[in-house]
Amino acid sequence: MVKSKRHSRTKEWPLLAKPYLGITMLTLYLLFVFKWGPQWMKNRKPFNLERTLIIYNAIQVIVCAYLFIASLRIWLFQYKWICEPVDHSNSEDALAMAKLVYYYFLLKIIDLMDTIFFVLRKKFNQVSFLHVYHHTGMVALTWGCATYYPGGHGTMVGVINTFVHIVMYSYYLLTVAYPSVKNSLWWKKYITQLQIIQFFHNVVHMGVIIFIPSCGFPRWTAAIFLPQNMFMLILFLDFYIKSYVRKPKAKKEEDTGVVVNKTENNEIQQLVRERYVEDAMSGVRS
Repeated sequence: MVKSKRHSRTKEWPLLAKPYLGITMLTLYLLFVFKWGPQWMKNRKPFNLERTLIIYNAIQVIVCAYLFIASLRIWLFQYKWICEPVDHSNSEDALAMAKLVYYYFLLKIIDLMDTIFFVLRKKFNQVSFLHVYHHTGMVALTWGCATYYPGGHGTMVGVINTFVHIVMYSYYLLTVAYPSVKNSLWWKKYITQLQIIQFFHNVVHMGVIIFIPSCGFPRWTAAIFLPQNMFMLILFLDFYIKSYVRKPKAKKEEDTGVVVNKTENNEIQQLVRERYVEDAMSGVRS
């Protein structure tokens, strides 16, 4: 039977076990990005945060690399991919994974700076519902994991996510240091492929526990993970097909003299899809 009480080790760690701390922090975050920040920046020029962003993105890459390597070591030699229960003991391996889950939770708090930077740079169009929803949800979700289930089956999602973040934040770092990189199509194509692989893995990995009632990891967590990841998987697949499969084919037909009918409505729909996925990429940072 899966324990539902707070983990004996993590309950004393800062920001865990006491919901009001996380709720207060997220409330202040939402108030700043939706109200206080825009009001404060209304009559001000956008801040030039180029150096800050370079440092921030570099730190993200380093921290994600550390979490990925450290957690991968445990998954490769200690965990089972099909069904891994939560180790509530005080063993060395259990404590090591609990610490990594806690660090991952702290990293999700740091990720909130993405939105704050958007506000300070007056990039209000980037502060989309999807972006804010994802960042807020990830803090709440990882708080729950670190407080109640700091280990086990669900941690593989974090392992994959940290690897994707290494690639994503490396890309963001290069776009700030070398703006010309942002216009490189091949970068975006393979980053989108990486996103698709991540969401597909998450769907399969968390879907497995539905069919294993004896697994020591709570099956109800799949109800939270699966809808969101399936939605994101479909969204990115649709974007990829329309941007990198159909579009090059259409251009080739145009180059050979074939007339391709494009209605204004279709163009608008494609722009909306591209913008939505770009928001998703900036929001997920995954």
